[in-house]
Amino acid sequence: MANIREISGRIRSIHDTEKITNAMYMISSTKLRKARKEHEGNLPYFEELNRMYARITASTTELNNVFLDERPEKKGMDRTVAIVVITADKGLAGAYNHNVCKLAEHVMEMTGANNKLYVVGEVGRQYFASKHVRMSGQFKYSAQNPSLHRAKLIGNYILERYLDGRMDEAYIVFTQMKNNISSEAVAMRILPLTDELPDAAGEHDFSGATHVNFHPTPEDVLNNVVPNMIVGDIYSALVESFCSEQNDRMMAMDTANKNAEEMVRELSIQYNRERQAMITQEITEVIAGAKAQKKKKERKKLALENDLK
Repeated sequence: MANIREISGRIRSIHDTEKITNAMYMISSTKLRKARKEHEGNLPYFEELNRMYARITASTTELNNVFLDERPEKKGMDRTVAIVVITADKGLAGAYNHNVCKLAEHVMEMTGANNKLYVVGEVGRQYFASKHVRMSGQFKYSAQNPSLHRAKLIGNYILERYLDGRMDEAYIVFTQMKNNISSEAVAMRILPLTDELPDAAGEHDFSGATHVNFHPTPEDVLNNVVPNMIVGDIYSALVESFCSEQNDRMMAMDTANKNAEEMVRELSIQYNRERQAMITQEITEVIAGAKAQKKKKERKKLALENDLK
């Protein structure tokens, strides 16, 4: 059984670790509030782009646009699919990184094509490197502090290769916050587009939008709207992933703090028992010593009385 000094050292060590987990919880909480605020400020613009796209598809019966081209003639390994995976730069966030990496592997298996993997976040890059999965070397973006500028860089990179035929399809795999306590890894196809209503415009009715006129043509309007819409989707994915990471890290740190408190409670009980046993032993030794001294005095007194006789 551990002695008092060892137990006391373990309690101090747990308290020191608890200070770190508390600090990480507060940092993640601050980052989460900041990212949400920035995202909410940009969200109306990208929602309006989605609604504009919905109006175009609802008011035009036939669209022949490059962003809607499914390229059915390319199949199997002749079809190039870009998969953008958003992970974190560090761990200590529960199953956040594991879930998104596993989903990315599932998407790569389902496409059955020539996959091009682009990974945001150091954890994802290390994970796929350990699996010997080839990744794009010039795509080493950080997952921290997502910005619209970074989303434009990623979006322009994907759009350039899609338009010149080097890519036929593009997915983005990220983590979406369902609510304040849970998140879910999702895969979203960003290219080619479909004529279905985007999520941001799904609750609007554009059935009466057939009278809308587009100048010069609906295709030209799409060519201006879609690139910004793609950038908006990527930016939303970056921010959602960042928020999910901070939220999962907060939950992980909160769980760690609760576990630390439970460990300290159990160790404190063990410490008190050991201390009580030690005190009891010391009292017993003192009493035993006092009794021995008393018996010694009695023997001396008896011997003295015998000598006097």
